[in-house]
Amino acid sequence: MSKTLFAAVSLFLLTLCGAVYAETTIVFATDATWPPMEFVNDQKQVVGFSIDFMTAAGREAGFKPVFKNTAWDGIFSGLASGKYDAVVSSVSITKERKRVMDFSEPYYTVRQALIVNKASQATSLADLKGRKVGGQIGTTGYFAIKAADGVEAKSYDEVGLAMEDLNVDRIAAVVCDDPVAANYALDKYKDRLKIVAVIESGEAENYGVAVNKGNSETLALINRGIAAVKAKGIDRELKEKWIGQ
Repeated sequence: MSKTLFAAVSLFLLTLCGAVYAETTIVFATDATWPPMEFVNDQKQVVGFSIDFMTAAGREAGFKPVFKNTAWDGIFSGLASGKYDAVVSSVSITKERKRVMDFSEPYYTVRQALIVNKASQATSLADLKGRKVGGQIGTTGYFAIKAADGVEAKSYDEVGLAMEDLNVDRIAAVVCDDPVAANYALDKYKDRLKIVAVIESGEAENYGVAVNKGNSETLALINRGIAAVKAKGIDRELKEKWIGQ
């Protein structure tokens, strides 16, 4: 084989390998303001349970995950417009969301927790009628506040901002997913805040990965990875690492 022909064949093979590699890359949007599930660490890296879970899923299913930090208020419109392939951002699977997006199999189950100041006597949303209760806009926690009779819902772009206001008594409580509630009430603000209740909805609330309707190829890869992570017990290791359970 001549050097010219060898070089041409080598270039073709490299190009082919690059194309295959590109096909197995999945770009995930994540709102990295939701510790310990997705957040930015001191080294400015996007980390957390969901990030490690999807990284492990990629190893098992043969895709490379790329994570794009994206604000929650535009995360689903960005998916619809094709800015990324999927959303892995502690997205609860709901009937309303399933009308406009497809979801993976669940990868984590949560409940909504009520957090108040340690001096508060409140033990439920019913005790907070006429008071301001904060939640991140567009989340199931915020929806729970809106559904509570007589409670004034205050929306925030990030749950951390709600926790800051609760810490200095600007609001009476915050509702959010229980691992996030534990991160703030049992760690960051452990001297000031406490979890007093879990808000039962009557249905299991599960996180799933969202993709555009009809994106079956991406969804199949993600589901394959999720199944393998669960089958091998990797999810239990990640829960212990990030959530302590």
